Amino acid sequence: MAGTLYLVGTPIGNLGDFSPRAVETLEKVDFIAAEDTRVTLKLLSHFGIKKELVSYHEHNQRQRGPQILERLQNGESCALCSDAGMPCISDPGEELVRLCAEHGIPVQSVPGPTAAMTALALSGLSVGRFTFEGFLSVKKGSREEHLASLKEEPRTMVFYEAPHKLPSTLKDLLRVLGDRKIALCRELTKVYEEVHRTTLAQAVAYYEEHPPRGEFVLVVEGAPPKKESQVSRKEALALVQQLCGEGMSLSAAAREAARRTGHPKGELYRAALEEEE
Repeated sequence: MAGTLYLVGTPIGNLGDFSPRAVETLEKVDFIAAEDTRVTLKLLSHFGIKKELVSYHEHNQRQRGPQILERLQNGESCALCSDAGMPCISDPGEELVRLCAEHGIPVQSVPGPTAAMTALALSGLSVGRFTFEGFLSVKKGSREEHLASLKEEPRTMVFYEAPHKLPSTLKDLLRVLGDRKIALCRELTKVYEEVHRTTLAQAVAYYEEHPPRGEFVLVVEGAPPKKESQVSRKEALALVQQLCGEGMSLSAAAREAARRTGHPKGELYRAALEEEE
């Protein structure tokens, strides 16, 4: 009979948040797969737990995943632990869960704190609908593509960021998204927990003067709802023709008319082209 993989949420700062069920789970499993065995060993020592630890992280998951799977198939039980928070959230644990799902291995969750949910609750922004975006890529092309896809995103957005990359990330967010409300949550549940509610422009200026410290969760306001155009399509097309008559190319005229009226540029361009034909 196959064993069970337990996803055990660990404290994001305050050890008092570790649940009795989580302690019980770590005590009963055969072994623990940890993102960083040194971090998890400190947690185990605090609660007086002695258990076999194996490392499982982004650099060894392809090799270690099948090894853990084999042990589960042979009847052993395993607890998967991230350094902080829930496994699989911005974490290679999702690959291990996928392997288990593909091979019929039971997976159970032992919920714990999550930085994203904690920050959302503290942000003061709308949290009825939100999107978790994790860490932005350090590769320029991927980063730009990711940010561009969020420009019109109406839901509140959640990002994770390291302190040394925070200033450049704030500048990129401001450049692409425009000035928005933001809550910068750092050192959540720890002694120096701080929530800085401000705007992107003010945050850029603030962290140029105050070097950031600690891990951050950024909660960014979504795009405002699009205003419906008060100008009719016929009037918008007339504007395109007027601009063309003033010397603009059809493409440039359609773009300018779209900016002024709110009608889609492509729609105006095609309609004007059909009228010319």
